[in-house]
Amino acid sequence: MSVKRVALLTAGGFAPCLSSAVGGLIERYTQRAPDVEIIAYQYGYHGLLTGTKVVVDDAARAQAHVLHRFGGSPIGNSRVKLTNVKNLVDRGLVAEGADPLAVAAEQLRTDGVDVLHTIGGDDTNTTAADLAHYLEEHDYGLTVVGLPKTIDNDIVPIRQSLGAHTAAEQASEFAQNIIGEHRSNPRMLIVHEVMGRHCGWLTAAAARRYREWVAQQEWAPSIGLQRERWDVHAVFLPELALDLEGEARRLRTVMDEIGNVNIFLSEGAGVPEIVAELEARGEEVQRDPFGHVKLDTINPGAWFAKQFAELIGAEKTMVQKSGYFSRSAAANAEDLELIGSMVDLAVECALEGTSGVIGHDEERGDELRAVEFARIGGGKAFDTSVGWFTRLLTGIGQPLVPAAPGAH
Repeated sequence: MSVKRVALLTAGGFAPCLSSAVGGLIERYTQRAPDVEIIAYQYGYHGLLTGTKVVVDDAARAQAHVLHRFGGSPIGNSRVKLTNVKNLVDRGLVAEGADPLAVAAEQLRTDGVDVLHTIGGDDTNTTAADLAHYLEEHDYGLTVVGLPKTIDNDIVPIRQSLGAHTAAEQASEFAQNIIGEHRSNPRMLIVHEVMGRHCGWLTAAAARRYREWVAQQEWAPSIGLQRERWDVHAVFLPELALDLEGEARRLRTVMDEIGNVNIFLSEGAGVPEIVAELEARGEEVQRDPFGHVKLDTINPGAWFAKQFAELIGAEKTMVQKSGYFSRSAAANAEDLELIGSMVDLAVECALEGTSGVIGHDEERGDELRAVEFARIGGGKAFDTSVGWFTRLLTGIGQPLVPAAPGAH
């Protein structure tokens, strides 16, 4: 396949890999196929629909290495679903009666794009799949190669998504400061709310890293600096059953003994219960263009804090969210290595004309390959039976009670 021009776009929420992935793709094309032109659509599919783009010139190629040092996305993100026509019309991105897929395809045709690289999560890449399918049906030769980005690590069937390692590390660092607040009141409840709509992997991994940090510290219990007060006392995930009263009894004992309780909470934990409570009161639950509940409007952390505060006798409650702190960080060493391997394969697949999402395929022996778009999905549940997580719960005295199938 002859490739003359490739286009890049990043979409969805931020993750600590976008900037580095963009830089890595530019570097790899410059090394592997320097004559290939590169453009970048601004703000993801928003820029594709509006034709807003920049050309990656020689100066950008020379400075691509700088992007590895930063978080965020140099080319911008947005949440746009090409098949949600009403939303796109309402936002002024397409005209009434227009087919967004046709608009996007025509823009790619106009720009002479041979390869489109999408860097995003399941929504981004399933949207890319919709686009690729449309183009195939209309005899337009375009290769679409995605890179899997999400701090939730919940893309089916990909073992590890880009940015998740870093996000877990950053959430741990966030907690190291926030949990220092536990001595600001004699009976203190701290809820550390971590991103993770459907999947609890990030919350679990953040708690694991935080407890590893706790284990490495030197303590001075005679003056009040006690490991027990800094430890994690509960981890709530969408994949675990919510036994509010049972956990409250356990945590009440912790509060009585040491004077504080620290909870790591996945933002998706308990959402069905919260939504049911709101709708029972006649309140409308807001949803985004993809149909997801807008979690910031229902505030899971505040709901949990309210429920537990009374039950465990907390005098002061603090809810802190590490999501934006974590997702905007620069990629760490683990993610940089993963990004490098995925970018190399993404460019090779692009030059060969092989479409798909690059990742270690859990259904193909963890082989790093271009996973077919039809097999890509979101909301992959975290396996709470893995050894490191069961050991974590055992260490904090919390029972492992998986949620009923389909409950999260």
